[in-house]
Amino acid sequence: MKQLFSVKSLMSVVYFLAGMVIMGGIWALIAKITKNEIPTPLATWAVFKDVMHHPFQNDADQKGIGTKLLSSLARVSIGFGLGSIFAIPLGLIMGGSKIAMKIINPMVQILKPVSPLAWFPLGLAIFQDSPKASIFMIFICSLWPTLINSAFGASHVPQDHKNVSKAFGFSTWKYLTKILLPFSLPHIITGLRLSIGIAWMVIVAGEMLSGGIGLGNFVWEEGFNGGSTAKILVAIIIIGIVGSLLDKCFTWLQQKFSYAV
Repeated sequence: MKQLFSVKSLMSVVYFLAGMVIMGGIWALIAKITKNEIPTPLATWAVFKDVMHHPFQNDADQKGIGTKLLSSLARVSIGFGLGSIFAIPLGLIMGGSKIAMKIINPMVQILKPVSPLAWFPLGLAIFQDSPKASIFMIFICSLWPTLINSAFGASHVPQDHKNVSKAFGFSTWKYLTKILLPFSLPHIITGLRLSIGIAWMVIVAGEMLSGGIGLGNFVWEEGFNGGSTAKILVAIIIIGIVGSLLDKCFTWLQQKFSYAV
């Protein structure tokens, strides 16, 4: 078993490296075609090392990339956290009640496809504050996957489970904690995994509109104020790595609680 696990881990590393080599080759080809308007991987690596020289610099006129990253993560955490607190109970109510599903689901289907950029001016009108408007945008856009998956999990509790709860005279609280939540948990975590990906994607657009400190604003400044294309690529790489790590965390949680299915 240990040997099998080692071989599997080794192959995962090999596949990862193969993917990186292919991506690097495509990147180098694009750089050649554009005559280095898009910097090569080696040129970008040099800029990456320079950007990471003082990552947590927090002077009044100069912010390091690490400081910008932490600012973006803070906004994502608040918006995603509030969205989850709202979405999970509402999703369980929808899944547990056919009447609630019929009332709430049409609203979800109407609001879910709305572009993140459409929510920002509304948040700005409500809060009169750009960072809070960004958090509002993340909150709205990140709650739908969690809400829908929570509702799906709650609506698919096996009838045998429900019969057992009735036979033993479970209270509402005991049914919730012993049957509904344990069975729905893997679906909830799937929703959270999708939601954190959306939240992390939306923050870039939000910070481009709101300004202030953050990776989105960093991309905007470098892209539209005569900045460096290489620095934009560095920001894209950092955004991608952090997004991948966040996804890995929720993948681990999915595996941890898969027993509940």
